[in-house]
Amino acid sequence: MPDARVVRSPHLASASAAEVSAQFNVGVVQMAMTDSSENNADNAERLVREAVAQGANVVILPELFEHRYFPKAQLDANLELARDVDDCALLQRFAKLSEELSIVLPVSFYEKAGQARFNSCAVYENGTRLGVYRKSHIPDGPGYQEKFHFSPGDTGGIVFATRFGALGVGICWDQWFPEYARVLCLLGADLLVYPTAIGSEPPPAAPLDSRGHWRRVMQGHAGANLTPVVAANRVGAEPIPGGADGDVLTFYGCSFIADVDGALLADMNDAEEGVRVVRVDRVANDRRRSAWGVFRDRRPDVYGAIGTMDGNTSRSK
Repeated sequence: MPDARVVRSPHLASASAAEVSAQFNVGVVQMAMTDSSENNADNAERLVREAVAQGANVVILPELFEHRYFPKAQLDANLELARDVDDCALLQRFAKLSEELSIVLPVSFYEKAGQARFNSCAVYENGTRLGVYRKSHIPDGPGYQEKFHFSPGDTGGIVFATRFGALGVGICWDQWFPEYARVLCLLGADLLVYPTAIGSEPPPAAPLDSRGHWRRVMQGHAGANLTPVVAANRVGAEPIPGGADGDVLTFYGCSFIADVDGALLADMNDAEEGVRVVRVDRVANDRRRSAWGVFRDRRPDVYGAIGTMDGNTSRSK
């Protein structure tokens, strides 16, 4: 698999740091999904426009917002929802929106590539597709049966360098892995962004409200890397196909933006639809990150175990 890398926007004519805005506004979108993909796309567009009206230059939408969260159950029909990146009406629509509004817009979608399917995110700047990130970590459990629907991503982590800073992109389950966040920040991410779909744990899983844990993990990424984090989640109760009457997966929203200390700058509750927009001072954050010393004092030579599955570095390679 390719190692993590930086993809540079063609809207940056040279390597000059002066081309990148010292400050920019990032918006996070929280929304509920219906059975109508057209209505979902309309609602997402409305909320993107609302964020831009509040000054956003970068807007983060929830994971797989075109549909209700279909991996709740293993249904063959779900596989037909995947689309080729070059033949996807959703991507074409939001590419045009990115161009019209002159913004950076990551768009989460269900990708079909040959015989494989991926949980992917295409990143657009001013209508130009900078690239596609494929979700690295694929969960599997009651209500979140993603291994049936998605292959593990083969792109490696990607940092997208744009006019409004460098975006390190992860998707939902990726947000639980500090190693992944650190890699994106080592590559120069000014912002970590996570399109997300997370909520209750349906039967037969034990009841669990993970929202506090979920937030604190990502706030930890922000604080450990002195890099702001944006998480965009969905809300609403969605029925589970094939479940008992009344079985639903309730998405708990609580989307947020955290600063370089991990403190919440903006957040939403567990039911509302809407947007939040926050100013990011990229240059000030970079100075703070450098002065704090967490990257200066790293010791990659003592982290060998992190490159293994079981921590055993004594085996011959």
